[in-house]
Amino acid sequence: MKTKQPTDPQSQTEQTMPTEDTIETSATETDSSHSAPTGDQSENNSSKSELEAELAELRERCDDLADKNLRMLAEFDNYRRRTAKEKIDLQKTAGEGIFKDMLPLIDDFERARNAMAQTDDIEAVREGVELIYQKFLAFLSRNDVKPIDTENVDFDTAYHEAVTTFPTPDEKLKGKVIDCTQRGYTLGDKVIRFAKVVVGD
Repeated sequence: MKTKQPTDPQSQTEQTMPTEDTIETSATETDSSHSAPTGDQSENNSSKSELEAELAELRERCDDLADKNLRMLAEFDNYRRRTAKEKIDLQKTAGEGIFKDMLPLIDDFERARNAMAQTDDIEAVREGVELIYQKFLAFLSRNDVKPIDTENVDFDTAYHEAVTTFPTPDEKLKGKVIDCTQRGYTLGDKVIRFAKVVVGD
């Protein structure tokens, strides 16, 4: 029969008590488990970096657009000033060609005046004035200025201005132009002076 050997309380305590090495290993594992970043933290850091890069790119684009906008405004301002100057210059010189073409007509009038002062031949003077008149009409035609027709035409407010009406016994003449007191003219398709007319009533 085997007898139980008495248990040494001290050795039993040593077996159950953790050793110093065991405590240090456990502490190291605990620290490393707390210090190591989890997968979620890594993803958050990555998203933050991407947002910062995108923000930097957007700021760069905004700066670029602002610079382009300033350049466009400066170019438009220069264009506006240039066109305003050209418009003023054009207004000053627009009639130059027309006035140059009128100078020969002025010369003809001066010659006609001198001829009237030196001659009693009325017929010659009449022919000279008629010649100047025809030249002046040709000058107007070259510049697309044409007289408005008023001979035996219907009264038209787009071209005619009625100064008065005149009773007419002929029914065919009612509403028609029967006389012109001042000739009207068009420049291209635009009326620059209405013809002043008498309308049959």
